Amino acid sequence: MEKKEYYRGNLPHFQQPGQSYFVTWVLHDAIPIGSMAKLSLKLSEINEKIKKLIKQEISDPEIPKLESIYKATRRKYILKTEEILHSKKDCSVDLSKPTNIEIIREALTHWENIRLKNYCFCIMPNHVHWVFDVFKTNEKDLLVYLQDIMHSVKLYSARRINELEGRKGTLWLDESFDITIRDRRHLYNSIEYTLNNPVKAGLVEKREDWRGNFDFSR
Repeated sequence: MEKKEYYRGNLPHFQQPGQSYFVTWVLHDAIPIGSMAKLSLKLSEINEKIKKLIKQEISDPEIPKLESIYKATRRKYILKTEEILHSKKDCSVDLSKPTNIEIIREALTHWENIRLKNYCFCIMPNHVHWVFDVFKTNEKDLLVYLQDIMHSVKLYSARRINELEGRKGTLWLDESFDITIRDRRHLYNSIEYTLNNPVKAGLVEKREDWRGNFDFSR
């Protein structure tokens, strides 16, 4: 797999070893095709403009403005995605079944203390939220990239869940939405958002009651 510090599918991403991330990924049929196209395109266009201005290696007053617009658009994207995910009830697989939760838990903790450090994750019926640190190097002293971690998690969990569910084909949407965590406050907010997701979706009254919640931050 090609190693890239910057890559993009439908959304712009930035990855660098040694970062903290808040990542969300969903079932392939959880979001209707085209429902997020406009916001995805806008995010990509803004990001391309920022990249071009940065390459000019001059202080351009447009960069902070574009970054502000990008953050606002990204927030709209997150909120719209959550709205769709919480209302979608007819996906091909229920990730919150105990057997599927266990498979995903195994995938997310496999590299614990080797390539990453977990803070928390929440396994919802049709998507997963995950907050964690990526180490700079792995057990072989090679750089650790988010791209490779996600590939490993998705590949393992898709194969195992498909076997268990007696199905074939795509399980996960190719695109994941990742946010680089800026500071301790941002980390705290990301953890709270993740663990409170089942409550927000109306699945339980208390987050401790959701069997798909795993908190390693305390």
